[in-house]
Formats: sequence, structure tokens, C-alpha cells
Amino acid sequence: MITLYDCATAPSPRRARLLLAAKGIAHDTVEIDLRSGEQLSESYRQINPQCTVPALRTEEGAVLTDNAAITAYLEARYPQVPMLGVTPQDKAEIASWQWRIEFEGLMPIAEVLRNTSPAMVDRALPGPVNYAQIPALAERGLARLQHFFVVLNDRLAGRDYIAASQLSLADLTAVVAVDFARIAKVKPDERHPHLLRWRAAMAQKPFLC
Repeated sequence: MITLYDCATAPSPRRARLLLAAKGIAHDTVEIDLRSGEQLSESYRQINPQCTVPALRTEEGAVLTDNAAITAYLEARYPQVPMLGVTPQDKAEIASWQWRIEFEGLMPIAEVLRNTSPAMVDRALPGPVNYAQIPALAERGLARLQHFFVVLNDRLAGRDYIAASQLSLADLTAVVAVDFARIAKVKPDERHPHLLRWRAAMAQKPFLC
């Protein structure tokens, strides 16, 4: 049985949860309490020395410690339902938008949160090493995030899905980004009608969690 090391309140493990749910893959879950710093504990370091979630223990016993590896494994091990595309063109389009959503959406949110939150003083980057906050990065992140919403809204004009005319990993990652952007007090509004329509449609998916 697959085991997901999770944190119900964090965006990164939610990405793995959504992928598992979309594919209908049964798994066990172990909650890691990030608020108490459990990810930095010696016991969790033995599982994932990077001190991050998600981590996924495969059926073969290997531990995968980032979303990229988890996605690659699940798509290869459980090819149905395909979430990275089928044709070469579709695979390329999904990969491109997946990268853009990570770089233009999730990274700016992290810049805002990790460089402003009092709870993250000296924890401006995830992992085992402490880094000081840089307030200017939060300002840049907020500007980038607002632009990202415009880009995503324009992309979704006349489209049901972000890439390749199918539900894909890009949609799952975008759901996480759009929802978590509220931590930076940014959310879709009347300026983003296509984004609002898409998010409402995604909310009807039975796997959404």
C-alpha cells in the first residue's frame, strides 16, 4: 500500500492528494504537523531528510520526497486516468502550463507568505536550513501573483481546461494555487470571469479535496 506523508493545511501535499484522488489510487495517510515543526523532527528526517511534505512511500518501498517525483511515479505506475497527456503535443502543452503555474503562481504565493509571516521568521524557505525573511520579495511576489491571475484568466477564455483540452495536472496545480492565494489576500473577482467559471466547474469534480 502507498503511504502519503501529508499535512491537511498545506498546499504542496494537497497537490499530491488531488493527484491520488483524481486517479482513484488507494493509499494510507500519515499527518505531519507543520505548525509544531514535526517536519524537522529526527523521526521525520529519517523518512525525508529534506524536511518537507509531501513524501510518498511507494508500493516498492522507495520514498519520494517532492511532487515532481511523486507525479512521475504515479503516472507511470497507474497510467489511468492519464494526467500528463497522451499525445506528444498534449504532453508538451501540459508540461509547459504546469511549469508556468508553479513558477508564476505558487512561487509568488510562497514569496509573500514566507517573507511576511511572523511564524516563518528565519524559515523563509522550506527544508532543513534556516533562511531569513526578505520583505522585498513579498512585494514582488504580490505583484507577480496579481499578474498570474490575469494570465490564467486569459488562458481560460473559451476553454474548459488549462491545457490539452483535458483535465490534467495543470488544472490540479492551478486549483491549489488559486485557493492558496487567499493567504496573500488575492482571489479571483469580476476582473477574472473565465477563471471564476473554471474554478466553479472544478469544484464539481468528485475528487476535489
